[in-house]
Amino acid sequence: MRSTLSLGVAALGLAALLAAAAPVIAAAPPNQPAEGPGGIGDRAATIVKRGLGKAGSGSFVFYKAGAAPAEGRPVVVFLHAWGAPNPQAYGSWIDHLARTGSLVVFPRFQDLNRTRPSEASAIAQRILKSTLSDLAGDPDAKPDPKRVAVIGHLAGAPIAANIAADAAEQGLPIPRLVFAIMPGGIASDARARGIVLHDLARIAPETLVITVIGDRDARAADLAGRRLLREASAVPSERKLFVRALSDDHGFPALAATLTSPAGVDAAYDGSAIKLPPEPPRDPKQPAPPFKWTPDMALTGEQTTLVSQINNSRADSLDYLAYWKTFDLAAAAAFGGTDAAGLKANPRFSDMERWADGWPVKRLVVETPRPPAVQPAVATPAPASTGARPKPAASRRP
Repeated sequence: MRSTLSLGVAALGLAALLAAAAPVIAAAPPNQPAEGPGGIGDRAATIVKRGLGKAGSGSFVFYKAGAAPAEGRPVVVFLHAWGAPNPQAYGSWIDHLARTGSLVVFPRFQDLNRTRPSEASAIAQRILKSTLSDLAGDPDAKPDPKRVAVIGHLAGAPIAANIAADAAEQGLPIPRLVFAIMPGGIASDARARGIVLHDLARIAPETLVITVIGDRDARAADLAGRRLLREASAVPSERKLFVRALSDDHGFPALAATLTSPAGVDAAYDGSAIKLPPEPPRDPKQPAPPFKWTPDMALTGEQTTLVSQINNSRADSLDYLAYWKTFDLAAAAAFGGTDAAGLKANPRFSDMERWADGWPVKRLVVETPRPPAVQPAVATPAPASTGARPKPAASRRP
């Protein structure tokens, strides 16, 4: 009996030792949803890839092959980070948008080492206006001007806000959604390097304005995101959201909500393989003005690092669930007339699903920005009397 018990204990000890020595398999992150917000979309569709405009400042356009629906296609204007004008850096997201029915317009507003940040917003507006005009009569593209959303990443975020602010003045469709993700590159004043904000108080009150940041390298994006929301003062608080994506290392590969995490390379969207119309011959009687290079045209060291990371980024669960899904839900709300309060109340909006072992991925933090404080009225001083001032009474000595 004692012998049998000893063998049993030894067997249990050996099993425990083998279990401890076995490799630990980390839980995998959530997969992309098969359908719905953030989902794969029409996997079998052929995506049309076109170039419009001219090589130095044109648009890349993407949509599903075939005739557009009778009501037209919703338009998503995708504004790249500074130094990342090739759509392949965002190809995974663009592919998702096109396969789920959107007409994606990717304005190439930056000619590397030639475009100044101060000119970028005006260039993007001009390209977008020309592109939408060219596509208006196309039965396959058929942009719906009543359903326009603008996505901006890093420096593209303030440009997205400027487009929304200037839309009526520039003859552009009023964006129903501004989705500013990891906003940055904003100039501190008109003389500083960066994107100068226009009068964001002109953003239409019916626009939904959402800023999204991550928790890595977050301070600058946090300040920029809150500034965009604050300066869009005509938009009521119930149509604004501030969203924070959280990094999570519970499983492998870990999810890192960095400034460059919204990028996702897809070589099928390499801009160099998409032909843009050649520039028309220049009239020799009207020579081009001489080009004057200035230092603000070049990438800084920090920008070069970010561009390198963007060009090597791969789509993961943060893309599917924190960025693509939230945009899809926000666009549906904006186009359907739902405000941000209803969007925030939707538990699916902040849900990040679960790791393979069932542990929940950290949810998005969703805030409604506080309305600006009402300044107390300043009392108006009483008008000064025009009469003669009374003489002080004579002092009396004791």
